[in-house]
Amino acid sequence: MEVTTAAAGCPSKKMSVQKKVSLRAITGYTPARLITGKRWYVEFYAYDPELQSLHRKRVAIPPMKPSMARRKYAADVAAEINAKLSKGWNPFLALTNPNSYVLFRDVCEKYFRYLYKLTEDGIMRIKTYNGYTSFLNVFSAWNDRQERPVNYIYQLKSEVVSDFLDHIWMDEGKSARTRDNYLGWFRSFAAWLLEKKYVNEDFTAGMTTVQGKRKCEKNRTVIPKDVMLRIREYCELHNRHFLLACYIEYYCFIRPKEMSHIRIRDISVKNGTIAISAEVSKNRRAAVVTLPDCVVRLMLDLGVLNAPGDWYLFSDGFVPGRKYHPAKHFGDFWTLKMKKALELPAQYKFYSLKDTGITDLIRANTDLLSVRDQARHHSLQMTDLYTPLESREANETIRHHESYF
Repeated sequence: MEVTTAAAGCPSKKMSVQKKVSLRAITGYTPARLITGKRWYVEFYAYDPELQSLHRKRVAIPPMKPSMARRKYAADVAAEINAKLSKGWNPFLALTNPNSYVLFRDVCEKYFRYLYKLTEDGIMRIKTYNGYTSFLNVFSAWNDRQERPVNYIYQLKSEVVSDFLDHIWMDEGKSARTRDNYLGWFRSFAAWLLEKKYVNEDFTAGMTTVQGKRKCEKNRTVIPKDVMLRIREYCELHNRHFLLACYIEYYCFIRPKEMSHIRIRDISVKNGTIAISAEVSKNRRAAVVTLPDCVVRLMLDLGVLNAPGDWYLFSDGFVPGRKYHPAKHFGDFWTLKMKKALELPAQYKFYSLKDTGITDLIRANTDLLSVRDQARHHSLQMTDLYTPLESREANETIRHHESYF
């Protein structure tokens, strides 16, 4: 039978996204009844969750003789529709997957809890957690501003994602890389929704990155020698314990997150090493990093090794203590104190000390294998990215090769 749709005479007010609407509300309806006139219809109203109001549905009743037969047919149609409606059928929805009609807001809350648990159990890095939650918050804020926002999870489709990515890239003026990072997160989100049976298909399938398969090189900032000397002078005067943090970043290439977890017991003066546990390392592998003599001398001079073994190397004020401080406090002091006082360019970040240290070590003609091991790179190709162009020389074997051609 053919079903036609029309809007109700008095559409209901737009429902707030914050209001919880149960599946029972979605399946709300008025009973089917016969409408006679020039044309005959069986008419009823059902709740359209996308438009958030009751909308009319009509089933055309074909001409029949005698009229009693036509009325009997209409009564049978109405009875069939009412029986289906009473069992939860909704003509606007294919209720094969009730999870698809959970509020988008409720799904997001469950997703946030899922991400938090991954991070709490050490499966997901804090940086990744912060990135994913930020992506979702930005998308949710944009969604709330739309004329017809995603209220139920089944409404999250490729068209919505595409419109949002265009907004980020073209309207907000973000880089192509940022736009592609959002797409990467959407793919991860879609996979989770599929696993939890909230959606029946991957709404990111077929969507491509703007940059294609071109690998985007990371921005690497090398701080000039004269600026490095100014940084050391400032730290010598204002906070020598922060100078130790700068030394470990520059000489040992230890990431800020890993540095924040270093305890006194992880340091071996005898072996000249710092141990990095698998729980905090980026690649989830335990490692031992070489401590240059100049870093050991500063440690001894500051007396940090006299602290109890279970104390953190960088606690309050970057002095050893019981209290843990996240990696953020390195960047905060660098940006809000030192960089501001020295009026350094914005591109010089605390993490730039690592890039500078690797580059300077290569410039000192250190073999790439040693640099790779100290930096804990997965390959020599990664280490070679730090080699300054002016330091790259021709391969002598190839340079003097001459063949028959």
